[in-house]
Amino acid sequence: MPYALRLKPKNMKFIYLSFLLILVSSTANSQDKSFYIHGKVLDEKTGSVLVNASVFCQNTTTGTISNSEGLFALRLANGGYDLVISYTGYETQVLRVSNSTRDTLLVQMKEEAKNLGEVAVTGSALVADGWNKYGQFFLDNFIGTTSNAAQCTIENKDSISFYFYKKRNKLKVKAKSEILITNLALGYKIHYQLDSFVNDYNTHISSYTGYPLFENLTGTSQQQETWSKNRYRTYIGSRLHFMRSWYDSTLKDEGFQVETLNGPETDKGTILDNPYNAAIYSLDSGTVDININGRIRVSYTGQVPDKNYLIQNHFPLNAKVQVSALEIPSGFSIEENGYFYEQSEITNLGYWAWKKVAELVPYDYNPE
Repeated sequence: MPYALRLKPKNMKFIYLSFLLILVSSTANSQDKSFYIHGKVLDEKTGSVLVNASVFCQNTTTGTISNSEGLFALRLANGGYDLVISYTGYETQVLRVSNSTRDTLLVQMKEEAKNLGEVAVTGSALVADGWNKYGQFFLDNFIGTTSNAAQCTIENKDSISFYFYKKRNKLKVKAKSEILITNLALGYKIHYQLDSFVNDYNTHISSYTGYPLFENLTGTSQQQETWSKNRYRTYIGSRLHFMRSWYDSTLKDEGFQVETLNGPETDKGTILDNPYNAAIYSLDSGTVDININGRIRVSYTGQVPDKNYLIQNHFPLNAKVQVSALEIPSGFSIEENGYFYEQSEITNLGYWAWKKVAELVPYDYNPE
């Protein structure tokens, strides 16, 4: 969790800056439902400031760098975010923030540990012609196989390395710098800091984690109109749309139906007639807590499934409903913008699992 920053008198300049930002933040909140996050980036051991550290909220279009004094400030729409702080040679830090965050953030960065044994193992597993062998597989399982994915291009393939571990029968993909993805279907350039991509050939399961930062592309008025339509088409029925609808208590109006499944080995479910029942749904200080454990099935009736999904999964081509599921170990919480936590503990299944990076729209996307 973020730390409160305690400053000595010699840091009065930073205190003054913080005061101004808090004042501006209060004004912004009263006018347009936005807030400011501000802080300082330091080396944990020496206490020296880190200049030009990357600071951004993942899955948004909002980012900055720390200045000559290690300071940063971001203005965000109300809601929740994962604030990502990275610096070459240091471990990336991720802090959960929201419009309820009041303290100035003191980000103390740790130097990356040098594990020579791991380096040796990784080096021996490096696939020399990795892109030729595994490039398309990586694209299919990271970018996706949707119509949007067909219009996505990785601009810096040379930054990506492939490692195959024979004993474990696993493929790992790493990137020495952020992966630059141009999505011409949605009008975004995505700066994706890949944390991990692993495919286990024994279980046939691929998983990846990372931190995307979105940049709006510039284009003609016709392109902007096309991107606007495609973004809306991609957004409706998405997990982000679902989370916002549950937060707003508009699931049925937005075309969603929720069922609780009777067990992990059955498709039989019970429709959740009142997903806002006090035993399930509670709103406290702008955060909605959902008290559900196990697996839920989510059906969306507002848009038919992508034909590619139906073909690849051998489903009837006349299917009219998008069906997804969430595996939830111990409930979750939703913020105003559709951000929810803990995301790493919840597993996507079905239609949402099929959608990859090509189908992402940021948390600051507004369909209106």
